Amino acid sequence: MSGARDRDGRDNPGAALARAGFRLLGHFATTPADRVPDVAQGRPARALFLVGSLSDELFTLFRESPEAADDRPDPLDRYTRRALAGIAEEAGLGIVFPFEGPPYFPFQRWALRTGGFSPSPMGVLAHREYGTWLGLRAALLSPQPVEATASAAEPGPCGTCLDKPCITACPAGALSDALPPASYDVPRCLAHLRAAPDTACHTGCLARRACPYGREYAQSRDAAALHMRAFFG
Repeated sequence: MSGARDRDGRDNPGAALARAGFRLLGHFATTPADRVPDVAQGRPARALFLVGSLSDELFTLFRESPEAADDRPDPLDRYTRRALAGIAEEAGLGIVFPFEGPPYFPFQRWALRTGGFSPSPMGVLAHREYGTWLGLRAALLSPQPVEATASAAEPGPCGTCLDKPCITACPAGALSDALPPASYDVPRCLAHLRAAPDTACHTGCLARRACPYGREYAQSRDAAALHMRAFFG
């Protein structure tokens, strides 16, 4: 999927993904332990390509979409499905989304398989280049095998972060030094948001902004507010 056209002569989906506000983050050859569904009935997936987004790249396009203006629930998920399902169909690939379920697909486990990610105290994954500002949006499933890449063995950043400024930046005290899943106290975070409607947390997570990795990719205030409204419900 790195060239202009794939082996079947179809246009490579990478450019189409970029035009819709998404990025290819990595890939791996699947195994039964990965719990990857078939591309189609009777066609097992032999490779998974992880699709993500940086908030501001995606938000710029999303806010001009019909989903952003129709006042229906889950506008970003609906935009994601519409944009990516068409790209996958054109490329002859299967596709699954993290918001499908229950049961839900193990997207964080798949991201760790691609390399460059690590679990963070914030409950989200951190990437060696983009920090915590990547969203996992979909997985493209291919019946064709792929070779492993060197990036698949590269670790994420949290294992070598000594200061952990994300923990002390959280005014709710919802983070701890323990690794996930016990490190992020979601009820405590939500209780703080409900008790303090004017806190800066409502315009974006302060712990994420304190992370030293990927700061140049941090969300704008408008994009952060959209995600916080979805989280706060």
